[in-house]
Amino acid sequence: MSGDIPKVNIPVRDRILLHLLNEIEQSDRFVVTPALTRPGIAEACAQHPPNVSRAMRSLLKSKLVSEHTRAIRGDDRRQKTWQLTESGITEAKKRNKELSTLNVLIRDQTGTLLEIEAGSAAKRLQAELTILQILLHSQHEGVLTFGDIRFGLVKASDGDENLPPPGRLKLLAGAHATYHTSPPKTRPVHGRLDALEYMDSWFDKSSPCLVIHGIAGIGKSTLVASWLTSRINVLPHLSVCWYPCQPWDKSVGLAVSLLHRFGVDDKHDPYQIMETLPLTPGSVFDIDSWRRRLLAYLTDADAIRERFQDEKGGPPPYWLIVLDDVHHVANESNDLLGALLDISKKAPLRVILVSRTTLNVYDRRDVHTRNIVQELPLRGLTVDEISEWVGNMSGEPPTPEQIHEATGGHPLALELLEIYGQTTHGDWLRFLDEEIIDHMPKSEYELMATLAVSESPVKWDRLAKAVNWQGKPPERLLSYGLLLDLDEGMWLHEALRERFLREVGIQSSLRKKSLD
Repeated sequence: MSGDIPKVNIPVRDRILLHLLNEIEQSDRFVVTPALTRPGIAEACAQHPPNVSRAMRSLLKSKLVSEHTRAIRGDDRRQKTWQLTESGITEAKKRNKELSTLNVLIRDQTGTLLEIEAGSAAKRLQAELTILQILLHSQHEGVLTFGDIRFGLVKASDGDENLPPPGRLKLLAGAHATYHTSPPKTRPVHGRLDALEYMDSWFDKSSPCLVIHGIAGIGKSTLVASWLTSRINVLPHLSVCWYPCQPWDKSVGLAVSLLHRFGVDDKHDPYQIMETLPLTPGSVFDIDSWRRRLLAYLTDADAIRERFQDEKGGPPPYWLIVLDDVHHVANESNDLLGALLDISKKAPLRVILVSRTTLNVYDRRDVHTRNIVQELPLRGLTVDEISEWVGNMSGEPPTPEQIHEATGGHPLALELLEIYGQTTHGDWLRFLDEEIIDHMPKSEYELMATLAVSESPVKWDRLAKAVNWQGKPPERLLSYGLLLDLDEGMWLHEALRERFLREVGIQSSLRKKSLD
């Protein structure tokens, strides 16, 4: 049986190469540990110092190591040290790989005698052992035993390693999954040439913020995604953060995702921005400190360069943040959105806010006089845009004028027309109910419902008197194309009128009477 025991014998030359490879992080340092000196190498390689000197001369001739005189940590005098050259590193890695395949004997935790490759012995013994240490122990003793005191403390098993420590809380865990670094793939954009030109103009002017608002399904996100895709093709290193806001989102979650996109984490946070977040139960999110520190970080070129120097393309020229469906968090995160807008005025940061409603996180002067915010309200497609779309449909669809009268040019209605051949498909009518009509303020709902009971357009003064409306026609309904201002008076498209006319009974009779 003794002849079957694997024989291990490591030349001095290989021992030195493996040892210096283990100490590679000390290369080119002014102060090093004794591990690179002759006594340190002799101890690690289990050799007398003269043997180390003889082997070093051979390695120097082969240009696998280089010799230096350095200060030694814990010693007053400078000593001769050695380190691997570029070719030495290559040779050492090659030998390390080859020697890792040698078979050694171990006795595992259960006392079973096993013959395994040297490269997997440390894991089976649960010990912090290098390949060199494993081979030297095997050469001199034959069998490595689990729990040998010379191997140091027994490490936790792999099963325990994968378990998080009790009470683990990592603030940025999962943040990468909350946003996208490129726009989502969407359906094609039909028409909207004026809107696309407006977005190009905004981008070229370097205005900090663009707000795009319109009713549900009008094509806001589709428009932004299509435009952004074309921009990324021109500027491939543009750093994009597309954050789809959800009704359950909180300001802290949004702030954490933005920090993650800006490169701030527990390993790189030079301005301690994460300290402003509520890290303990009951603590408050300090938005003002978050704003101040994030602004300092984004305007520190050295900090940004250090964080992104290893990334493809290097540090981004600036970030483009797209907050889609921001109306979901407008009330909860009003202060945070205001802080983000303030940062965008002074930092390399652009913001696009996509919302179903108008926002109150900025001053009207920011739009009209300060050139900080630009607004783009979206309404239904025009008759010309519908005509171009209908021209590519198969079959015999209705005329563009009929479609516009019935749907107001709503893109979703035209998509369903293209698929099913119905101008007012049931799915689109349900969409109107669930996403538009049910969310109308009571005053606007009553105005539209009263107008719906009329058989023809109604002059504004007559309609306003019928519903006790004070002031001008509602700008929001006009800008979104829900309320039509015709020469004959106010009107609404047929699909909306049909949905409002489903409400029958006393209320409908009272509305008709109010118009008389």
